[in-house]
Amino acid sequence: MEQEEQETPTPRSPRTPRASSTAYSLVLAIMSKRRTWVCLFVIVYAILLSSSWNWLKTILSWYKQQESQNSASGWPALYASVLLGAVFGLLSMVAALAVAVPATLVIWITVVVMLTFFGKPRRVLVVEGRKITKEIIGFVFKTLLKEGNAVAAVCAVLGYFVIFRRNCEVD
Repeated sequence: MEQEEQETPTPRSPRTPRASSTAYSLVLAIMSKRRTWVCLFVIVYAILLSSSWNWLKTILSWYKQQESQNSASGWPALYASVLLGAVFGLLSMVAALAVAVPATLVIWITVVVMLTFFGKPRRVLVVEGRKITKEIIGFVFKTLLKEGNAVAAVCAVLGYFVIFRRNCEVD
């Protein structure tokens, strides 16, 4: 009887669980390393800086083209400075978001663990966790928008004065 049980092969599904669990564990092992996140962080920032540099070169070349066509008007300088401010504002918002997400995650985990230690039941903990998540995300996005708009405004004003001053020195 024991030999019959040992001889009957167990049917396997076409998708082997070993392959999927191995791939999952490999991805988990790679993503749990700090240097992986540092590399992702550096790659994302390199892409952002490269694209923003290209945007800046495009904006400045557009401005030079507009300046050569009608040098008497100050509107191209204003448009270019607003666009430069928008590029720097978006870049600062993305940079702040990259820093804010891990910090927000740590805060959220801390609050949920503290609620657990105070003896909240699981159902109440889930409801409170959802409320806290909505509040934290709302606060983070409001702060990001305020900071991004402030950086954009400062860069636009500085950009306008730099471009306008350069025009006055040329004339």
